Amino acid sequence: MFKVLSAIEKRDGGTFWMRVGSGFTNRDNSVNIYLDVLPKTFQFQLRELDEEDLRRRDPQRAGAGGLPPGAGDVPQAGGSTEAGLPF
Repeated sequence: MFKVLSAIEKRDGGTFWMRVGSGFTNRDNSVNIYLDVLPKTFQFQLRELDEEDLRRRDPQRAGAGGLPPGAGDVPQAGGSTEAGLPF
């Protein structure tokens, strides 16, 4: 797994890195990237998850009862979302 980061300029002139998505390796070693937001600079960086990321993620995944109902469902071809998008 990968994390997708983007450098965000602060008002005081500094920079911080914001996570904007995730990436997953396919069987053929290509990578699918899923963005949660689109950085206004359209520039982002793909990094492998490190030990700290994995430690933070594991307690969240084992949390109270797992995923809510329907959270892991994958839309079927030809289906639609509430917004009417063909997913």
